Amino acid sequence: MVFHQGDFDIRCEWGEDGMLALSQSSDVVIIVDILSFSTGVNVAVENGASVYPYRYMDDRALDYAREIDAILAYPDRHTSGFSISPQSLQHLPENTRLVLPSTDGATLALLAGHTYALTGCLRNARAVANAAMELGETIAVIAAGERWPLTNALRPALEDWLGAGAIIHFLQGSKSVEARAAEAIFVRYRDNLVDALSRIASGLQLIEQGFGGDVLLSAQFNVSEVAPMLIDGAFASHV
Repeated sequence: MVFHQGDFDIRCEWGEDGMLALSQSSDVVIIVDILSFSTGVNVAVENGASVYPYRYMDDRALDYAREIDAILAYPDRHTSGFSISPQSLQHLPENTRLVLPSTDGATLALLAGHTYALTGCLRNARAVANAAMELGETIAVIAAGERWPLTNALRPALEDWLGAGAIIHFLQGSKSVEARAAEAIFVRYRDNLVDALSRIASGLQLIEQGFGGDVLLSAQFNVSEVAPMLIDGAFASHV
């Protein structure tokens, strides 16, 4: 019970274990995966698409996309067409059904169970916070994190902690120490988001790979009023 942060309205944790610890005792969960999944979902849903989270890019992913009459996005940003690169989804046609595989953000979405689930990023921090407060009083913000390549263990990714803090900043209610810590990181860097995301490990990696545009897109702050909510297996705009 000590891991539930149950004395507070606003909670914050990391990764799959954090989702499992907080989701059942919270009215709403918000998934934050800044440099790929959450920003990509926001961009896609902003264009009027529905996004189906899928845990792995395996042989079954294409079959699943075909079963639900959807397009499959690929996990390799270098692939032409739609991928986990948020930039690639900027011109996604309206009413597209998109399967988006992700070992981090999508995995968390599939663990939400019957709890209301939203996905948020810097682009829609205020909008997602407002939507969450309409849905419930106890809100868990889950920073997805990344994976270490050798061990596949969770790597706390500061871009997700910063993004979680941005959403928490707009949430009302008592905040756990963990939630306040994330909020403090956001407040420290809110006026220099591009610089911050460009200097942390994940951002540097994308820039070196030629995807600096994804970093710039992900660093946009409160430019979107779309709050993607998981409804019948897909993220669509919360009304």
